[in-house]
Amino acid sequence: MKFAAALLLSSAAMICAPSAFAATPDVVVSIKPIHSLVASVMKGVAEPKLIVEGAASPHTYNMRPSNAAALQNADLIFWVGHGMEAFLEKPLEALGSKATVVTLEDAPGLTKLKFREGGVFEPEAEEGHDHGHGHNHGAGEDHADGEDDGDHDHEGNDVHLWLDPMNAKAMTAEIEKQLVQADAEHAAIYQKNAAELMGKLDALDTDLKAELSPIKDKPFIVFHDAYQYFEHRYGVKVAGSITVSPETMPGAERVKEIHQKVEDLGATCVFAEPQFEPKLVKVVTEGSKAKSGVLDPEAGALKEGPELYFDMMRGLATSLKTCLSQ
Repeated sequence: MKFAAALLLSSAAMICAPSAFAATPDVVVSIKPIHSLVASVMKGVAEPKLIVEGAASPHTYNMRPSNAAALQNADLIFWVGHGMEAFLEKPLEALGSKATVVTLEDAPGLTKLKFREGGVFEPEAEEGHDHGHGHNHGAGEDHADGEDDGDHDHEGNDVHLWLDPMNAKAMTAEIEKQLVQADAEHAAIYQKNAAELMGKLDALDTDLKAELSPIKDKPFIVFHDAYQYFEHRYGVKVAGSITVSPETMPGAERVKEIHQKVEDLGATCVFAEPQFEPKLVKVVTEGSKAKSGVLDPEAGALKEGPELYFDMMRGLATSLKTCLSQ
């Protein structure tokens, strides 16, 4: 009887005591590059859930039931903002009401650049520091079916913020702050991990500057205008994009315009992305001396986790150097 009573008391204590799992916030992250930063800061505590998995792109993503469940159960949700993950706006309102939603495009200390006005970039495209949002469309491009004009602010900022490691550092600081507020019990771990991550980002930045220096003056064309932050940080010379926004494919005139740009500039390479149909790149390079390559700014081909951000950034540099050095 004494043993049974002791067992009963022990079981009751286990039920009533807060477990480590219960004390750890349920964290959900929108896209892989941001998930990598959050996973790095949470290392040794828990693993954040990822919404846009595999080779999917946030530009064309459709929510799954498992994503809805993750949002509904979340305590903390990290996303870039509605200009990047427009598909999340309504689900966040409907399902994420109990969570703290962290919009990382509003993090302090970010460098922000204005969206450029067309697939072939004009010299007057300038840096901006205001807080507009959304992908814009070049002249002659229509909105995809079901898109709302309100999601596309033509005066807004480019939201591919993570492609500058210094912006990744600013995001890391905000991620650390939010995790510490949500889970003070593990504050020391989050702070230690964030400090280590920032040191790694500084080292990455130094390495990329050295690696990309020899190819700074070689013009190339990209699939969509995602690389402004990478360009500004490392001085590489993107001459234009096949499309401004992946949701809208270019018409015949735009393709002809880019083809002419490749010829006029002597662009060495035209880069596709793994999430999108590569045949447009073949059309653009046809009849020219330009080679084709692949850039992956959303890490669609990489396995998620703490190292993904570094693999993605080094992969961009390697792809550029390999194609442009030929």
